[in-house]
Amino acid sequence: MPEPSGPTGPDEPPGATDSTEPADSTEPTEPPSGRARLLAAMRTPTRGQAVVGVLLLVVGFASITQVRANEVDNTYSGYRQQDLIDVLSGLAATTQRAETEIARLESTRQNLQSRTESRQAAVAQAQERADTLAILAGQVPVTGPGVRITITPGDAPIDIDTMLDMVQELRAAFAEAIQINGTVRVVAQTAFEDSPSGIVVDGRTLQPPYVVDVIGDPDTLAGAMSFRAGPTESFEDDGASVQVQELGSIDITSVRPPNQPRYAERDQGQ
Repeated sequence: MPEPSGPTGPDEPPGATDSTEPADSTEPTEPPSGRARLLAAMRTPTRGQAVVGVLLLVVGFASITQVRANEVDNTYSGYRQQDLIDVLSGLAATTQRAETEIARLESTRQNLQSRTESRQAAVAQAQERADTLAILAGQVPVTGPGVRITITPGDAPIDIDTMLDMVQELRAAFAEAIQINGTVRVVAQTAFEDSPSGIVVDGRTLQPPYVVDVIGDPDTLAGAMSFRAGPTESFEDDGASVQVQELGSIDITSVRPPNQPRYAERDQGQ
């Protein structure tokens, strides 16, 4: 009789086995990030990575060395002490010559500037003198304060000598410009003549009343007309009436063409 192969429980049929297997407890994990892989590679580099790193280090060191070598001037690195002294002496001499040349050029500039200023001052002075002479010669119109003298004859004509005396008194009172009837400029060469119809001034016949415009200090000019036995009193003795009006501005527009000297010449030695 065959023997049973093993004990069996009262509820289990013969030959039955436990088909239940233990469950797998391992869960799937996420792959590592790029940063983690980089750190892992740096901690444990491969042979290829180590070679590349060494090459990069060598290239960087060589680049830095080349840049520093370019920045250093080795022109005088091989010179001896005496050679350096000679170079410094030459530079000092060159500097001194340059400073001397600068000083010379500065002196030249100052001289030219001084000459220019002197020339400008001389030109301005000459222009001022020319303007003064042109005014006194009656060659330009002028304006300024002064007096206006109106002479109205009576029954008798104006005495030419009294007219000349008036002009002389006005000049003595520093009259700078004189004009009669707005047409004739009175200067040092002006000539006065008698005429049945009036007076002739520089060949031009003027009719009364005679209006004399004079530029100068109004008070001084008026005083030159009104002193005792002066021009005003002389005209009134001849029966004429005289009116003197002080004005703040008078325009004298008549001019006299310049006269070319016939005999006088400038002394070339002066």
